[in-house]
Amino acid sequence: MHFDIFTLFPGMFAGVFEESILKRAQEARILSVALHNVRDYAAGRHHVTDDTPYGGGGGMVMKPEPIFTAVETVLAGRPAANVPIILLTPQGRPFSQAIALELSGHSRIALICGRYEGVDERVRTRLATDEISIGDFVISGGELAAMIIVDAVTRLLPGALGYDMAPLEDSFATGLLEYPQYTRPPEFRGEAIPEILTSGDHARVARWRREQALRRTWERRPDLLRSAPLSDADRAYLAGLAAEGTGHEAP
Repeated sequence: MHFDIFTLFPGMFAGVFEESILKRAQEARILSVALHNVRDYAAGRHHVTDDTPYGGGGGMVMKPEPIFTAVETVLAGRPAANVPIILLTPQGRPFSQAIALELSGHSRIALICGRYEGVDERVRTRLATDEISIGDFVISGGELAAMIIVDAVTRLLPGALGYDMAPLEDSFATGLLEYPQYTRPPEFRGEAIPEILTSGDHARVARWRREQALRRTWERRPDLLRSAPLSDADRAYLAGLAAEGTGHEAP
């Protein structure tokens, strides 16, 4: 998997791709990342990449020419259909584990990091093939969003994690939040781990974990249950939680 990241501030990425899973994935040649400074593709002696918005208003808007030139130069000879060109913007579709899984099926992805008041609309209509938002809030630019997307997608690549089944058990992977996790010591500050985890009965442990994931999701993110794949046993368990009378209804 290769990421091309187009940004005005490549220095923001220093260190992020040089630690932990992302570092190991690059060393194993599972992942590669190239940072492209959009300013390097701006014409003129001053390499101007932004200008005032037509129609007035505060702030600056990123000009289309440097972005088009940067992306088209780097991706020269590669049909856009084969390389998603993703504009990172608050107006994009909300990023999710499902989208991360979708993106992990590509061999190369381009990420355009917006800045200031945003980018010229023609970047969206004539260059980008997709738009993604990491949430209903505003940050200073798309760089942090790019880091999050690279990390989330890389975790799904075969061999990126020490335990290949781990992504299948993470929160949201099955539509639910993840069950509680414990490690040594077996008792800490008066609280012991659930006995079932040391029972050696793998079937009972698996069911306990499923029920805990259901309970945690029901308590914290009941909205997720509307689209999560649920078995009859899951629905019966949720009905029991609803009967406890904490305010939620079983799906």
